[in-house]
Amino acid sequence: MTSILRSPQALQLTLALIKPDAVAHPLILEAIHQQILSNKFLIVRMRELLWRKEDCRRFYQEHEGRFFYQRLVEFMASGPIRAYILAHKDAIQHWRTLMGPTRVFRARFMAPDSIRGSFGLTDTRNTTHGSDSVASASREIAAFFPDFSEQHWYKEEEPQLRCGPVRYSPEEGIHCAAETGGQEQPGKGQ
Repeated sequence: MTSILRSPQALQLTLALIKPDAVAHPLILEAIHQQILSNKFLIVRMRELLWRKEDCRRFYQEHEGRFFYQRLVEFMASGPIRAYILAHKDAIQHWRTLMGPTRVFRARFMAPDSIRGSFGLTDTRNTTHGSDSVASASREIAAFFPDFSEQHWYKEEEPQLRCGPVRYSPEEGIHCAAETGGQEQPGKGQ
């Protein structure tokens, strides 16, 4: 499914989560949102939600049995999270680089300007999550945005966003194709 209707130059999608430790602090949440915009990601969808423990267990199932699993499930269900579908030419790697290393102590020394280097507290409370492959991005996007169709997006929305012009709608919190016809057109990926 992940290769359906994609041209070689197509934008790539990734899931980005802002964890409860960051959502609980509006200034940190806004700073991360601004980093997403300033790094030229297109925000395809965005939503805030409270995650049930059952959902957390299912999402992190691959880590079941590891020492941090229960702590991670409890933490992710402890408060609101923000989920994004981000698009970029190399969205998965670009978002992972912007997040920085998973371990906060490494992030502080190896990538101090990264999101985790700047805002991470512990390895569990490390501010963000991002998909690590195209297959996991598809699976994770479906978990958080069950009404989102990748196939439809690649057919209908992706060409418009890739070819521009694009505008960011602060009211909706997403990027969309800018209308033409004499209206001012903000820069692509603002």
